[in-house]
Amino acid sequence: MNMKRVGRKMSVMMGITMSFCMSLIGNLMSGHFSVPGFLISFLISVAISLVIGFFVPVGSIAKGASSRCGLERGSTGARVLESLVMDFIFTPVMTLSMVSYAYMMSKKHDVEMNFLPALLTSLGIGLVVGFILAFLLTPVYLKIAMKGEVPSGPPPHAGDREDE
Repeated sequence: MNMKRVGRKMSVMMGITMSFCMSLIGNLMSGHFSVPGFLISFLISVAISLVIGFFVPVGSIAKGASSRCGLERGSTGARVLESLVMDFIFTPVMTLSMVSYAYMMSKKHDVEMNFLPALLTSLGIGLVVGFILAFLLTPVYLKIAMKGEVPSGPPPHAGDREDE
């Protein structure tokens, strides 16, 4: 089984989901929701999350953290810790990028925006939402990503097949 491909599929699915939710929440929190603003922030967020997902071995880091803590793979404790690790890798970068983009747009349109309060509020909400998404969706997305993957190793012998 090509676990690298599974990890990339997971990164794409999780990145798109988190980007959608974070962009939607960010635009709604701003009080100035617009479809173009949502789409632009969504596309920027997807690009950032894909870069993180393809270059940072998020799954390996998360699983390493849970194994170092002696947590049994798949247990609730391991899932909580792994979700927190994923959340703390993706969310701060995405939040900083999105709030920076919103700040630049507000300056461009001569709208007052306090950067630090907006960043801290968005980060707090983003960390909670990101954790919930990671905790709930990781097992679902893992099943989807594993579908169609063939286990590596030698092919089964003719006598081992169940369909004969």
